[in-house]
Amino acid sequence: MDTKELLKKVRKIEIKTRRLSDHIFSGEYHTSFKGRGMTFSEVRQYQYGDDIRAIDWNVTARYNEAHVKVFEEERELTMMLMVDISGSESFGSKNQLKKDIVTEIAATMAFSATQNNDKIGLILFSDEIELYIPPKKGRSHVLRIIRELIEFQPRSRKTDIAQALKFLSGTQKKKAIVFVISDFMSEDYEHTLKIAAKKHDITGIRVYDIREEKMPDLGMVSMLDAETGEIQLINTGAKSVRTNYEKLYHEKVGYFKETFSKSGSGVVNTRVDESYVTKLLSYFKSR
Repeated sequence: MDTKELLKKVRKIEIKTRRLSDHIFSGEYHTSFKGRGMTFSEVRQYQYGDDIRAIDWNVTARYNEAHVKVFEEERELTMMLMVDISGSESFGSKNQLKKDIVTEIAATMAFSATQNNDKIGLILFSDEIELYIPPKKGRSHVLRIIRELIEFQPRSRKTDIAQALKFLSGTQKKKAIVFVISDFMSEDYEHTLKIAAKKHDITGIRVYDIREEKMPDLGMVSMLDAETGEIQLINTGAKSVRTNYEKLYHEKVGYFKETFSKSGSGVVNTRVDESYVTKLLSYFKSR
């Protein structure tokens, strides 16, 4: 992709996702993810409806008129976007690749954080850490994240969520809001998620395609494994083959839901042909 085409694509995603974050997500995001606590802001005259527990009795005695202490939320949080860029993310069946939706979701979350003056960092992972961008503020920083999401080419096509979570725990010493965006076709990450979730507020956003849920009966078909690069001749006409495929698929989905729930982390499931806006808003409101 040449520079002109890349900038055009970045701009298109910015316009769409920034509008969503400005008008829909920034308020919900602020409400859902709290700051580190409350800090003293000022003292002002008591107004009808103020909580009497907030009255500053020293100032009230000095001026012979009721005054209350005003506190504000100590904000400045850090959001970490952990994005799966393994081979399976390039799958799509309805003129929309999973990676396109993943990019939009990540961009929307990033702009929502920016609206709240929070820092945003990025971890792109496969079965290794492909790219790490430390948390920072600002529009230009978010645009760099979007550029990387669009054009970064991974070295590996496999997936290892445990490795990515281990890296997160090693680099982020303070509590962060973490969105892990993947299809979660991975295993054995329960232990590392449990450790990471003790420190961070983690949400797993599973992006999937309807064609992944069931294998169609198409007879003998050459299939490419997106994560190994192997081409195999599969008899999709055999019921046992389709049944085993569906069993394995639903086991991994079940593992994702159960593992995230047990660790106290949030779960969002969104199909590429569904509105991720509706799914995310519903999730934020449920918090």
